[in-house]
Amino acid sequence: MSFEWLAHYKPIVFALIWGIVLALAGAWATELGEWYKNLQQPSWKPPDWVFGPMWSTIFICAGIAFVMAYHRAPNQQTIRMLVILFIVNGLFNFIWSILYFRMHRPDWALIEAIGLWLSVLAILLATRSYSPISSWLMAPYLVWVSIAMVLNWTTVKLNGPFSQ
Repeated sequence: MSFEWLAHYKPIVFALIWGIVLALAGAWATELGEWYKNLQQPSWKPPDWVFGPMWSTIFICAGIAFVMAYHRAPNQQTIRMLVILFIVNGLFNFIWSILYFRMHRPDWALIEAIGLWLSVLAILLATRSYSPISSWLMAPYLVWVSIAMVLNWTTVKLNGPFSQ
């Protein structure tokens, strides 16, 4: 019995597992307790209920982008780089949540967000030559992280300095 057909599903399994792990980790890290509720927020901040559906949509688009790019990658080296880029991006995403919500350090999270933004840009640029649709699927993620960075910066300006 041959299991070669399973190779086709490897990227789908990776994307699903990695997406679920990140969603669960992010949900754990995002603590909207008294500290968060007491932060001064800009008037233009989206309501809190928007963030869950937005991140879910972004993770779905990123998962689809990963699977499409994986199947269109020209060689194994490109696939390895793609996997590394998505893992690094997921780690940046998770660390941002820890810094902001668990450690109550939006100032540190703002600095870390530069790495998150660059990791999204790296995926977008890396995939555009062999999977333009994957690249476009990452564009909303880049826009959302850009908005989040401006919101993060504004929160730091309105509430800083922060300390342990």
